[in-house]
Amino acid sequence: MKRFLLSLAPFLLCIEVAFAQGDSLTANPVFRKDCAKCHGKTAEGRHFGGPSLTSPKVATATDEDLRKMISEGKGRMPKFAGKLTPAEIDTLVSEIKNSSRK
Repeated sequence: MKRFLLSLAPFLLCIEVAFAQGDSLTANPVFRKDCAKCHGKTAEGRHFGGPSLTSPKVATATDEDLRKMISEGKGRMPKFAGKLTPAEIDTLVSEIKNSSRK
């Protein structure tokens, strides 16, 4: 029985990593602090708020388009260039792209 449980360990670790990566955007403290109030806690958008960040439209946006929207703002979205570091913006872009592919 012990051998069987040990053989499951790598499989369970892979599942845990997959789930952790799957929700990395919504688990990101920057997203929760600065984005979730408009885009929703699940990043699926809010009525009268920000649009879904998991939509096919976002999936087709380039990294540079997303980086520019976050940095410079667009429409009712405020600019975050002075509030977030370039590394934080790059992380958000990567996580948005990953979450919109699902």
